[in-house]
Amino acid sequence: MKVENIKAQMRKGVLELCVLGILSEKTMYPSDIIQNLKTRQLIVVEGTLYPLLNRLKRDGYLSYHWKESTSGPPRKYYAITEKGQELKSELKKAWEKLSQAVNFQNTKKTTENE
Repeated sequence: MKVENIKAQMRKGVLELCVLGILSEKTMYPSDIIQNLKTRQLIVVEGTLYPLLNRLKRDGYLSYHWKESTSGPPRKYYAITEKGQELKSELKKAWEKLSQAVNFQNTKKTTENE
């Protein structure tokens, strides 16, 4: 497996947590979510984001509402639900445990140097 493929799989694995985290800050239109992810160095295309948003909505983690647009048809804005906040919290705990496990080498070096 090539390094780029592995890195892409890693990003894909944390995408759900990132989207829930972004939407916990404010309600957003999908292209705004993509732009927010890009600023965080997570490059995502619409073909990846829309199925994820639809699945999270279907499972009750997100809701949406339509808002009129000044430059075209109405837009669908997504928001995190209470159930989504709970999922985000659980995923964040899992991420923190995983991150600690991955960073074990840094912990070992710090302990050895003390």
